[in-house]
Amino acid sequence: MESIKTCSFPRAGFLGNPSDGYFGKTLSFAFSEYRVELTLTESAKMRFVPGEVDDAMFDSPENLVRDIRLYGYYGGIRMLKAVAKLFFEYCFDRGIQLPRRNFTAEYRTNIPRLVGLSGSSAICSAMLKALMKFYGVEIPLEYTPTICLEAEKLELGINCGFQDRVIQMYNGLVFMDFEKPFVEANNFGRYERLDPALLPNIYVAFDPNRAEESGKAHKKVKRLFEEKKPDIVSAMGEFADIAQQGRDALLAGEKEKIPALVNANFDLRDRIFNVAELNRNMVMTARTSGASAKFAGSGGAIVGTYEDEEQFSRLSAALATIGCTTFKPTIAVTDEIAPAVDGSWRNS
Repeated sequence: MESIKTCSFPRAGFLGNPSDGYFGKTLSFAFSEYRVELTLTESAKMRFVPGEVDDAMFDSPENLVRDIRLYGYYGGIRMLKAVAKLFFEYCFDRGIQLPRRNFTAEYRTNIPRLVGLSGSSAICSAMLKALMKFYGVEIPLEYTPTICLEAEKLELGINCGFQDRVIQMYNGLVFMDFEKPFVEANNFGRYERLDPALLPNIYVAFDPNRAEESGKAHKKVKRLFEEKKPDIVSAMGEFADIAQQGRDALLAGEKEKIPALVNANFDLRDRIFNVAELNRNMVMTARTSGASAKFAGSGGAIVGTYEDEEQFSRLSAALATIGCTTFKPTIAVTDEIAPAVDGSWRNS
């Protein structure tokens, strides 16, 4: 049979994150300037081919140490295996008869690594899309992010929430409500597609040199949340309210309310997380131009709004002085592949 090719895109957590891991609400969009492409080709045995994030060669001892500190000892192959395992278990548990067919899985990615744009979960979501096509299995769309989440969280022990997997399976702009009783009853949240045309002018900026491992900070906050520390529980409620206000403002055509909500989202995060100064500086530098700014994820990339082309030029110039790439994201409404920002693949 022909090869099956799928892709998944990075995402920007626009409002409400990181409350998706704490029964909150988020507003997120996927954009197509970068992507993971994954190919499944029928083969005699099941094979997983190393990709860009399975580095085995290093320029120096310093590079090896830095790479392992940031990315650990495992790369993308573990993501492919974990998703495949849960996909097969999903089918076995439901009596779905699969064709007797094996595959070779290959992926490539140019999503900047560990800057909060969800490159790892993009590998997972692209793999699940490919498996569904390869074996002709339909899984309810609202449940597909759950499989990706469980692959990372339960199988691999990665501390993460629903948001990234939802937007990478749905694409576009999505409002997500993770109300605890609903999630515990269904193992997924309420997902509402919004028209991306409702958004104000938006930008994304990142600096790959600001990559940092965010697991420790998230684990600490998770522990405090589970211990029901009042400030942490209250903050997660505030994050969720910011996302709700953003969703309501967009639907009401009140784009002018969004910049203040973007800024409030970061300011709240800055109060409860130990935000690295290098990453805080990205936000503060962007704000000097008059633009709004917050983390797109856990640091290393920011997202925000700008008023006009003149302000975007000032924003881009200010961020360039601290090594950041700034661009206007193209909202990925389908899985069709658009050109990369620089027109080529880059090993990030």
